[in-house]
Amino acid sequence: MPRIVGVDIPADKRIDVALSYIYGIGRSNAKEILAAAGVSADVKANELTEDEMSKIGNVIEKNFVVEGELRRQIQQNIARLRDIGSYRGMRHRRGLPVRGQRTRTNARTRKGPRKTVAGKKGIKEQR
Repeated sequence: MPRIVGVDIPADKRIDVALSYIYGIGRSNAKEILAAAGVSADVKANELTEDEMSKIGNVIEKNFVVEGELRRQIQQNIARLRDIGSYRGMRHRRGLPVRGQRTRTNARTRKGPRKTVAGKKGIKEQR
């Protein structure tokens, strides 16, 4: 498996697809990187020369924030929102959807599994 920017990319895939295995690089960014490095997108990852791999690595390091640094940056942004007490920060803190989705139904991904609450007793049972 070729290694670019500290990440093993799949050898049997085209290089434009294989680069998307790096956190922070999607298909469109991969195409930009390959154009800047002067590498064809049709080449498989295991067919790259060392020179081409180093060119791709240099372009990524100069122009993109990827992997651990990007994850750290995202976590710092969320922590900043929490600290300043913004609405988005409160939603992050409570584990609720942040971008305006409804929560009366759905939102199970953020809220977790349902917590059943006992309903009111019927009128007949109260007598």
